[in-house]
Amino acid sequence: MGTSKFSDEFKRDAVAQITERGYPVAEVSRRLGVSAYSLYAWKKKFSKSPDPGDGDQAAEIRWLKQELARVTQERDILKKATAYFAKDAK
Repeated sequence: MGTSKFSDEFKRDAVAQITERGYPVAEVSRRLGVSAYSLYAWKKKFSKSPDPGDGDQAAEIRWLKQELARVTQERDILKKATAYFAKDAK
């Protein structure tokens, strides 16, 4: 592989057009004369966050873990209550 003919500043600007300004990769690729593959590689290397949806996904995962813990605790309480009342019913 040869050396890159683009500076890091150029690459960061190209990534900013995709991530911050919302331009499609194909359009930026065509306008700058860079392959889409290169833009995706630069995006992976230079972007501040991989995907804007990751924050939402992380929040959803945290919420789901909390909900799972709550439901598990409720289940355990109901199991104990069922065993207690079944013992008294005999």
